[in-house]
Amino acid sequence: MKTTALCLVCLLVTMFPASGEVTVNDDVEIFLSEFVPCAAGGNGEVVDLSGRLHTVVTFTINNNNVIGHFHVQPQGVSGVGETTGLKYQGTGVTESSFKGVLQNGQANITFVNNFRIIGQGPGNDFLVHETLQIKINADGIATVTHDHFMTDCK
Repeated sequence: MKTTALCLVCLLVTMFPASGEVTVNDDVEIFLSEFVPCAAGGNGEVVDLSGRLHTVVTFTINNNNVIGHFHVQPQGVSGVGETTGLKYQGTGVTESSFKGVLQNGQANITFVNNFRIIGQGPGNDFLVHETLQIKINADGIATVTHDHFMTDCK
């Protein structure tokens, strides 16, 4: 998702160079397999998930400045554990804000991801929380600062 967010910012800025607010509303089918380490009595298992991923991107270009926001949320994402056959739900939200200067290539992106794979029974829920900052300077050099990364089984 991190690379996708950065590429999307670059694409949006080049596609919509005029001033004003732009909103992109997208809905796409996803298929993914994730390892849930706390499932299957602590032995872990791969969970195959599918459903819709809804994305809303809003940004404004004013003179040579762009500022915007991503909101990504699974909708109806569900799946089955490959080992146990238990049902799982994919929930959460990913938020990202960005701002940049179009003239000299600078950008700042804040990325916050909360993703949960919720399973049947006790001890099968896998939670991921991640916050990071991406800064791109005028020379095009990107630095990433991981403010917070946490996984938890419940």
